[in-house]
Amino acid sequence: MTGEERRQQLLDVARSLFAEKGFDGASVEEIAHRANVSKPVVYEHFGGKEGVYAVVVDREMHFLLTQMTTALEEDAHPRLLLERAAAALLDYVEGSADGFRILVRASPVASSTGTFSSLLNDIATQVESILGVQFSSRGYDPKLAALYSQALVGMVALTGQWWLDSRQPGKDEVAAHLVNLSWNGLSHLEDAPGLREQH
Repeated sequence: MTGEERRQQLLDVARSLFAEKGFDGASVEEIAHRANVSKPVVYEHFGGKEGVYAVVVDREMHFLLTQMTTALEEDAHPRLLLERAAAALLDYVEGSADGFRILVRASPVASSTGTFSSLLNDIATQVESILGVQFSSRGYDPKLAALYSQALVGMVALTGQWWLDSRQPGKDEVAAHLVNLSWNGLSHLEDAPGLREQH
């Protein structure tokens, strides 16, 4: 096995182990055992458990962000963009369940790019620019686009986390309901909402 092939094997083994047991439950010993190598081989490639974990998380985040960016980059009606974004996240959950499990766990690797929340913020920033244009064209305050983008991305991400284990209803139905709630809510926004009961 070449060095690159060995590195990829260790990443695949570690990814599966981190998804199954979390960062704290996994060990270099178990990564090495499952890969049928000695512990020093893991240290040689990654410097330890934190190193391999950081690479696994970084790869998953890059993959998901690429899928979401691709879904949002084409100029289309905002509802279609919303559908594409919801479908892209649910496609990722379905096709990369181990990766999604890793991302939604609390990350012990302190890094501005190593947390699920920072990934969601990156996605929300893209959604914010789309919403800002739509808000302006409809007479709403575009400064509120940041708030709404966080709400939309959070709703889809939390639903994805729930759907990861339930898998019912089907992916397309879940996406349709997410779009139904968010689009129909967005399409009937009040320009100056207020609480009915002041606290």
